[in-house]
Amino acid sequence: MERIDTLHELRAWAEAERRAGRRTALVPTMGALHAGHLSLVAEARRRADTVLVSIFVNPTQFAPGEDLASYPRDLDGDLAACRAAGVDAVFTPTPDELYPEGAQTWVQVSELAEPLCGRSRPTFFRGVATVVAKLLAAARPQVAVFGAKDYQQLLVIRRMARDLCFDTEIAGCPIVREPDGLALSSRNAHLEPAQRREALALVRALDAAEAAVRAGELDRDALLGLVRREIAKSPSAEIDYAELRDATDLDGAPPRLDRPVLLALAVRFPIPSRGPDARVRLIDNRVLPVQRPDEETR
Repeated sequence: MERIDTLHELRAWAEAERRAGRRTALVPTMGALHAGHLSLVAEARRRADTVLVSIFVNPTQFAPGEDLASYPRDLDGDLAACRAAGVDAVFTPTPDELYPEGAQTWVQVSELAEPLCGRSRPTFFRGVATVVAKLLAAARPQVAVFGAKDYQQLLVIRRMARDLCFDTEIAGCPIVREPDGLALSSRNAHLEPAQRREALALVRALDAAEAAVRAGELDRDALLGLVRREIAKSPSAEIDYAELRDATDLDGAPPRLDRPVLLALAVRFPIPSRGPDARVRLIDNRVLPVQRPDEETR
């Protein structure tokens, strides 16, 4: 496995892969790799000859006061996991490499980035779109693989790649979960035992909403009330958002659901050992299987 630290080296490596006729897949990560990331690596391997993983905690997607300083980091462990997974190359730049002194160019996706995480983290998607655009421009992969746990991010990156004419397929992979249903996340490492148990409220809420839809409940507000009541069973949970949105463009869902919709959740949990204001924010989602009216009559 080759380790690459600079954009110059990355471009040279990528060009050599293209000249050799090999198809490259990129898996962008912020490290602290877990089984969810490794599922992306496996999908990348299925889609390409060569797998490139980037490990970079991107500072521009964190606002002041967010968890940039405490974000989990384990580069040695990440490199070992990549090696064991058969990754061909790992790109590990420093912030100065991707954001040289005086950098003032940003990539901004408008409508898709505004609701959900964009409302509570207004600088987040600007940072994400900018760093992914830099990676795509330097590595020129034929495909880049992202997880569907960050559903809005996946849509934003697809829109960005299409709008900026990147010749890269943006592939999404299903959420990978713990045996008890909690979606895998690097931030799960911050959860203390009590909050780890309470975090299962997210998957319980998703399960309850899906069961209600399958039983015929199509009222948007009734479903959201059910979701909020389920999350409220965890005393320390603080809802950032619990929303139903169109699964393709993130428009708000109608009062009566008439097509598959995204149920998107973001919930904060306290970390008592780190102080009274310390919180970890978890996200999860599910596309609820609402039938379109024309499908019901078939």
